[in-house]
Amino acid sequence: MGIEVLAIHLPSPATQWERLSSSYQASTRDITEMGCAEVGSFTCSTSLQARFSLRPACTVRMLNDCSAIHMESWKISSKFKSLFTNFNPRLICPSSKTHKQMIKRYSSASEALITSEVKETPNNLLVGNEKVGVLLLNLGGPETLEDVQPFLFNLFADPDIIRLPKLFRFLQKPLAQFVSVLRTPKSKEGYASIGGGSPLRQITEAQAEQLRKSLHNKNVPAEVYVGMRYWHPFTEEAIEQIKIDGITKLVVLPLYPQFSISTSGSSLRLLESIFREDEYLVNMQHTVIPSWYQREGYIKAMANLIEQELKKFENPRKVMIFFSAHGVPLAYVEEAGDPYKAEMEECVDLIMEELEKRQIINAYTLAYQSRVGPVEWLRPYTDETIVELGQKGVKSLLAVPISFVSEHIETLEEIDVEYKELALSSGIKNWGRVPALGCEPTFIADIADAVIESLPYVGAMAVSNLEARQQSLVPLGSVEELLAAYDSKREELPPPVRVWKWGWTRSAETWNGRAAMIAVLVLLCLEVTTGEGFLHQWLILPLFH
Repeated sequence: MGIEVLAIHLPSPATQWERLSSSYQASTRDITEMGCAEVGSFTCSTSLQARFSLRPACTVRMLNDCSAIHMESWKISSKFKSLFTNFNPRLICPSSKTHKQMIKRYSSASEALITSEVKETPNNLLVGNEKVGVLLLNLGGPETLEDVQPFLFNLFADPDIIRLPKLFRFLQKPLAQFVSVLRTPKSKEGYASIGGGSPLRQITEAQAEQLRKSLHNKNVPAEVYVGMRYWHPFTEEAIEQIKIDGITKLVVLPLYPQFSISTSGSSLRLLESIFREDEYLVNMQHTVIPSWYQREGYIKAMANLIEQELKKFENPRKVMIFFSAHGVPLAYVEEAGDPYKAEMEECVDLIMEELEKRQIINAYTLAYQSRVGPVEWLRPYTDETIVELGQKGVKSLLAVPISFVSEHIETLEEIDVEYKELALSSGIKNWGRVPALGCEPTFIADIADAVIESLPYVGAMAVSNLEARQQSLVPLGSVEELLAAYDSKREELPPPVRVWKWGWTRSAETWNGRAAMIAVLVLLCLEVTTGEGFLHQWLILPLFH
C-alpha cells in the first residue's frame, strides 16, 4: 500500500543540501508549501518501520554510513505516521569535507527549536489531576560492613550477572551464596577503606531531591523516587511508594548514561516483572529513557569537570585523559548485541569534541575496569593499559570514571587507591581523577529536561527496536520492548562465570589443561614420596638417579 510523504528529488548532493537547508529551517507551513510539488509515493516496509518513526515535533534521525542528519521539529500530519521505505539517506549525504560542519549547523538550529518548544509548553503536558513521578534506577551498595555479604548475595543471585544454563538454574542461589561468602572478606576491606560503607544511596537521594527541585522550577511538579537493584531502597520499595502517592504518569530513568544488559537491562527486567504482577502498574502510563550519554547537558557537564581537573596539573596540555569505564563480558556485546561498547565509544568521542571546542586537545584513551571471573571481558583492561602507558613514557594521567554518575567503591577504592598505586609504580609521576557528576548543576538540569521531553510520550510506544531507539533526541519506549530490542538472544548468552563448561572452547581448554597439570603434579609427588607407581615400574624414575 502506498503512502505519501514529503520527498526531496534533487539532481546533485550540493543542490540537495541547499534545498534541505532552506526547508529544514523553515516553518511548518513553509515546509508544506515547498514540498507540495514534490510529493512522492513510497511503499510501507516493516523493516524500516522502526528506523523512521515520524512523530509530531520530535526528532527523526536518518542513520547511514557517512553521517547522522537531524531533521527535527517537522510537524508531520498524522496520516504520515506510517513509516516509509525506498528512501536512501545516502542521496542527501555529500561526500565533501564540509558535510560535517553543515550537519552540526543544521543540528544546532533544530536543537534550539526543540528546546524552545519544551520550555514554552511544559504546563500543557499535565492534564487535570495527573501526578507525575520519576523513578531513578541505580545499583545500590552496602551502607555498613554487615551489609556487604547480603548485598553480594543479591548481586550474584541476579541471572543477568551470573547466567547459568537452563539445566542448572536451580543452582543460582546456592552459587550466589557460595560466591558472596567467598568474596566478602576482601570486599569488606575495600568498604572499610572508604569509611565502612558505600555513599551511593546518600548521593542518589541527593540527586533525586535536586532533580525534583529542578523540575518544579521548570513548572513540572513531579515526585522523584529512588529504586536500587541490590540494596535498600529496593525497586520494590520505590514502587510501593509510587502506588501510595497515586502517581499516574511515570518516567523511568536509569542512572547509567550508557545502556548495558547487566546494568540498565537488569533493573528494567526486574521492573517489568513487577509491572506484570500488579494491576495498578499495568494501568499506569509510563515510559523509559534507557540511555542518555549523547545529551548535550551531560556532555558539557563531563567536559566542565575534566577542564577543571586539568588546570590542577603543572602542564595541562601534556596530560593523558584516561577514560575508565565499568567492563562487561565480551559475550554480552558479541553474542547478545549489548550496545554498551558502541555507546561508550561514542560518548567519549562526544566529550572530546566538546573539549576541542574549548581548545583542549589532549591525548586520550578508553579502557574497562572491574572484570571478574575467567571469561573474556571488554578490552583494553584498565590495569594493563595503565602499565603500558607508564612503559611508553606517559608521566601525567587524569582518570575519568566515564560510566559512573555517583561516587562508590569502584571510584573511591578501585580507581583512587588501586589504580593510583599501580600508575605511580609504573612510572607515571602525576595522577589526577575527575569526580563523578553527583549533583553537578548542568547535569541535573539536563536530566530534568530529558524527563520533560519524554512526558508527551508517556503511555505511547515510541520505539520498537534498537535502531529506532537511537533515532530520537530522547530515546523512549516501554520496558518490555526495550528488553526485547537489546536482549533478543538472552537465552543463548553464556554466563560470565562458566561452570562445568566442557568441549572444544577456549575456556574449556584452559581449565582442562589446568586440571591435567594438577593431576600430573599430584602423581609425581606421590611417586617421589612413596617410591611406588607406574614411573618406577617402567624404570623411568630410577634412570634419573
